[in-house]
Amino acid sequence: MTAFLALVAKELRALFVSPIAYAVIAVFLVLNGYGFAVTLIATKQATLVNVFFQAAVQLVLFVPLVTMRQFAEERRGGTLELLLTAPVREGDIVLAKFAASMGMLLAMVALTLVYAGILGRFSTPDWGPIYSGYLGLTLLAGALVSTGLAVSALTANQIVAAVISLGVFGMLWAIDAWAALLPSPIDNWVLGLSLLARFQPFALGAMYASDFGFFLAVTLLGLFLAVRGLARR
Repeated sequence: MTAFLALVAKELRALFVSPIAYAVIAVFLVLNGYGFAVTLIATKQATLVNVFFQAAVQLVLFVPLVTMRQFAEERRGGTLELLLTAPVREGDIVLAKFAASMGMLLAMVALTLVYAGILGRFSTPDWGPIYSGYLGLTLLAGALVSTGLAVSALTANQIVAAVISLGVFGMLWAIDAWAALLPSPIDNWVLGLSLLARFQPFALGAMYASDFGFFLAVTLLGLFLAVRGLARR
């Protein structure tokens, strides 16, 4: 446990040494703050639904920037081989990078709780969709980070990893549009892979075990592929 916590601390330091983390957090907060203000003024409704959808799209765009360098940077600096020869398992390395990346993203998302505080101070919002919306963002972030780590572990270049991750995320986010063109029951199978379709109930305040299980399964699959990709190296 001590070695694992040391790995997590190392990964967190590596994330915040890079200007990418600060740029991602700053852009995320500016865009969401603008979206919250515009939506609140235009609709005068005490809801964060639009903010949740906007934040989800931004996670799809920004997570590749966080995960692309996780293993590529280790290879470039020559520290990956050192880690692999240390008395730690490949799974510990992957989980440490996952925990550090999630820690950064969850801290970033947590800063938007100020919007919920504003709604609670000046109105009477329905807290159910707010709770489920933040849970949905957490599950979506976990699925994206684990998939991004798997891509990073299987590629040797961080730019290539970012492009592939963004392509995979974009396809899974918008795949429901393709489902409408397919015959039954294939359309339902394809729709079940849509990140948007799985996230939407959380943002609207409806939580289903199938959606929770989907995000959990994608997260575990991504971590497994990342460990296998690292072991192959």
